[in-house]
Amino acid sequence: MDIVENNLAETLPNKKEKINKGKPKWLRVKLPVGKNYKAVRKLVDDYKLHTICESGNCPNMGECWGAGTATFMILGNTCTRSCGFCAVNTGRPDTVEWDEPEKVALSVKRMQIKHAVITSVDRDDLADGGSIIWAETVRAIRRISPGTTLETLIPDFKGETHNIDRIVDVHPEIVSHNMETVRRLTRQVRIQAQYDRSLEVLSYLKNQGMKRTKSGIMLGLGETEEEVIDALKDLRSHNVDIITLGQYLQPTTKHLPVVEYIEPAQFEYYKTVGMELGFKYVESGPLVRSSYHAEKHLF
Repeated sequence: MDIVENNLAETLPNKKEKINKGKPKWLRVKLPVGKNYKAVRKLVDDYKLHTICESGNCPNMGECWGAGTATFMILGNTCTRSCGFCAVNTGRPDTVEWDEPEKVALSVKRMQIKHAVITSVDRDDLADGGSIIWAETVRAIRRISPGTTLETLIPDFKGETHNIDRIVDVHPEIVSHNMETVRRLTRQVRIQAQYDRSLEVLSYLKNQGMKRTKSGIMLGLGETEEEVIDALKDLRSHNVDIITLGQYLQPTTKHLPVVEYIEPAQFEYYKTVGMELGFKYVESGPLVRSSYHAEKHLF
């Protein structure tokens, strides 16, 4: 693997290169409009909240916000990691806002969210990796909006189980951690992450009693069909219940280029493969993101 990874740059086109065609028609999305969208926009602005919808340039923001839902991003808007695919700012994060859990919980209640998705930047600058704020946010939502179910899309916390245990202790209905890509491309796509460490985090969560574990993979970065299926097999062998697969879209020219736009039929094929492997739920399509239709994943 060392030889492959050290020469990984050769497997991806230069960032200045462009694929021949523009975005295909199946990647067209609706512009954000409507009463519900404006209401969510106002709440996010009023409470000075961060959402991965905005920070991650999510193509589904108009649809989800129009339906009155949003994925909240805690622990600031600056990440300590510099993944090649991610639109979130990289740098030195601001100090922790200890009132953030309360603000998020109040927003969840005001928006009358039945199923909330919480995610965060990586906070490798903190000894606890941000896990204390994570746990307090879940507790605050449980207290202020007790009817809301929760999905926590967590970082790897460097694999440190004492920090992961804080997530286990508050027992969200779904715990997610994204693989993002196949084994061969991990070092290029997730520079500070490790493929096997992410698998171990997911396995640990399940072994500690989490009922539903979930992960996600982006396609179109140069992976092969065989590599995608191998990644699906790896996730199932670590007892992951839910998988999402979506098309990678380059957020800026500074990020990794799109190598290929995957046909919708190929996404359908991966969904069939995933169900045959034993996943309880497979969300697979060009516009699918980790939190897309997340309420359906409760099963």
